Formats: sequence, structure tokens, C-alpha cells
Amino acid sequence: MLVLFETPAGHALFKVLDKGKIKDVDNIHKEFETPEIAGKMVKLKAFQKFTDTSAALSAAASICDGKLDKNLRKFLTKECEGDKVKLGVGDIKLGQMIKEKCGLKCVADQSIAELTRGIRSQLSSLLTGLPEKDLNAMKLGLSHSLCRYKLKFSPDKVDTMIIQAISLLDELDKELNTYAMRVREWYGWHFPEMGKIIGDNLLFAKVVTKMGFRTNASKTDLSDILPEMLKKASKKLLKCLWVPKFLIKIVKISKSSVTKLLTSPHTVPNYTNIYITV
Repeated sequence: MLVLFETPAGHALFKVLDKGKIKDVDNIHKEFETPEIAGKMVKLKAFQKFTDTSAALSAAASICDGKLDKNLRKFLTKECEGDKVKLGVGDIKLGQMIKEKCGLKCVADQSIAELTRGIRSQLSSLLTGLPEKDLNAMKLGLSHSLCRYKLKFSPDKVDTMIIQAISLLDELDKELNTYAMRVREWYGWHFPEMGKIIGDNLLFAKVVTKMGFRTNASKTDLSDILPEMLKKASKKLLKCLWVPKFLIKIVKISKSSVTKLLTSPHTVPNYTNIYITV
């Protein structure tokens, strides 16, 4: 069995030396713990080096676009001769393309994924003549080139980023409004009067965070949060909130009389009325 491995420097074919060990998927990683052990598991059969950065970009872009690179097809056709050759690939879609174009039997199961992971961990020792420093530089150069390729100018998608940004702002605005409504609704059960005084959602949230329970209203200093108009209104509200019990009078009244009482002018009594409709 052969395993295809793509690197920033080129395409590599590794031959599996011990096929019996790949059946134990859970322990394949142990065969790549050291370079010496890894050399007994796989061996480099062939390596096709990219001529320059543009060739590496072309190969990587072809895979991203769901296509098979011409150089890779020629490389596989040359090195994988024979009907009994099985090729292990890390991606199922890539395996399907190789099977269609080259007529090779491709395997893309969990054992191949573990083999690929092990080869990547010991790549500098398995690829002779390619120092790890040069390989890292090639990785960085290819990643930058691939990013530029994926973000290239397209006349059909010139406004995509702007549209996505505006859509994201709209979604964030909706989410913030939803959360603000929930805060007002839930805190309104505890302190309903405050919702009528503070209309701004941000100020409301800041006051709730700083004040907490309703009983802390008279002790909390809100001078750094509320503007002057709201400070005066909040002081009036606090006077109503902390009325002594002996000044509170409970009055039973019919529903029809409530409307008449609220609409007609009357003097403010020296006690607080709590109306209960009957």
C-alpha cells in the first residue's frame, strides 16, 4: 500500500512496510513516536518537488476547488503502476477524483488518517534532503499565497464583505434589543416603576447592575450613570417608594370608578392610596 502526502514542498508517496500494524487503528500513533520507529513503518518511495511557489499554489488551489492537478495526475500515473496498487489518501473527495482520472483504487478510512497524522509528526526525518527550517518557510509562503488567492478580486462578489458586515450589524442590533426587552420584562416584576423613568436600554442595564435589589435604591449613588433629568425623576420615585406604612391607605373601588378617578382632577392626599378593584 502507498500513502499520498501533500507537503508545501511537493507531493510525496510513502510505502507502508508493515501492513499488519495498520489494522490496529488505536495504536498506529505508537509507530511514529520516534524517527527510528517511524522509519520501520513507512518509507519514502517517490517525491515530486514543486518548481516554484506558483506551482505549489496551483496544486493547493486545485484541491480547494475540487479539481485534480495535472502534475499530481502525471506523478501518480507514473509511480503507481499496476492494478493491485492501493493508494491511501487523507480526503475522500480527493480519492474519488484520483479514481476517476487515474483509475487507482483509493482508500480513505480511519487507518489512513492515523498514518497521515503520524507521517506529519515525523515529516522532517522521513523526507531526506529537506531541512525542517526550509519546510516551515515553505509552509508560511504557501499559506500567504493561498490566502491571497482565496481573497482575490471577483466582480460578482465585490460587495460581499460589506453586505456581510451590514447583515452582522443588523443581527447584533436585534439580539441586543431582545436582551434589553428581557431585562426590562424580568426586572419589571421586581421594580416596575423604574421602566417608566429610564427609557434608554443601556442606562437601564447599568442601573440594574449597580443597584441590584430594589431595597438598595436609596443607598445607591447613580450620579455617574444617570443624567440630571433622570436624577430628579428618580428622587421623586424614591420618595414614593419609601412611604411609611401608616401613610398607606388601601381603598376598595369598582373598575368603572378607576377611570373616572384617574381622569378627573383632584388634590393629592397626604397618604398613598392603593386601589383594589372589586
